Amino acid sequence: MNKKITTVVGARPQFIKLAPFSKAVKGHFNEIIIHTGQHYDKDMSEVFFKELGIKDPDYNLEVGSSSHSVQTARMMVGIENVFAKENPDLVVVFGDTNSTIAAALVASKMGIKIVHIEAGLRSFNRLMPEELNRVATDHLSDFLFAPTRTALANLESEGLKEKSFNTGDIMVDSVAYCLENYKQKGRIEINSEIMSSEFYMLTLHRPSTVDNPLVLNYILDELTKMGKKIIFPIHPRTKKIIKKNRSKKEDNLIYMDPLGYFDFLNLLSKAGKIITDSGGIQKEAYILKVPCVTLRTETEWIETVQSGWNCLIDPKSEAISETISNFRTPKIQEKLFGENVAKKMVEEIKNLI
Repeated sequence: MNKKITTVVGARPQFIKLAPFSKAVKGHFNEIIIHTGQHYDKDMSEVFFKELGIKDPDYNLEVGSSSHSVQTARMMVGIENVFAKENPDLVVVFGDTNSTIAAALVASKMGIKIVHIEAGLRSFNRLMPEELNRVATDHLSDFLFAPTRTALANLESEGLKEKSFNTGDIMVDSVAYCLENYKQKGRIEINSEIMSSEFYMLTLHRPSTVDNPLVLNYILDELTKMGKKIIFPIHPRTKKIIKKNRSKKEDNLIYMDPLGYFDFLNLLSKAGKIITDSGGIQKEAYILKVPCVTLRTETEWIETVQSGWNCLIDPKSEAISETISNFRTPKIQEKLFGENVAKKMVEEIKNLI
């Protein structure tokens, strides 16, 4: 009988990473999927399972939104109940969300082995909740799958070398699958007028960029100065904040509801540049060879900056628009994130349990 693996996800980036992993696991392990309900909006959750061909979660904890502590505590209670019922041989967690740390805490207390996919990332900014989650998860986990050489070096510097593996980044598989299957699974057709000339894309969701109305309004004002068409698939939380705090209308910003992953990647692959505060999108842009401007003072994906394909800008700095306009990338690009990553991960797990 195949051993039992429980995968725990709760947010959009984790669904995307889960898809290739689940495909690779099939036939080797019995997979039980727990969805914590951290992202519960249909366009941020259900659509990803359907588009990416992920089976329906075996459990949905439906924790919803709350403070970090309350949300994490609710997850832990629900996850513990599932673990006690299913008694998995291994728990797999992804990334750095509250779902990640909740599952790692419960599994470690119950003596269940843990694999952390996307281990070793460090922004070295302890004010970010994600940084606290990823550091704690790495030290709680039994096996660490690092996506890059830098991530592996971070783990080694923290004394975690013996349980660390440089597998590459599973997002490489996600992006490849979506680009191959876009024609069958894409949901929207973008207005041909929008696509007729160069456009940029924009995503904003982090508290550091959207929670302070002065910072958010400044960013949008700077982007308006550019006069460039900018497609803005807007996070529900960001939409509420803009509606409440901004009266100006930006003629060059094209607001859209959240996009499915296939549609998002299709647009991103055609964009002249992407402006974002997301971690995962920095990677997707690099894989697709799209210049990325990150509105943050630090990044977990330092290799993308060092390679010249990602530019960090403090969202409070002067002349954001000028910096974005002047940003240029090199003509060549190294493959930083590996190939056939999910398959490598499954082979490692087979050797570990």
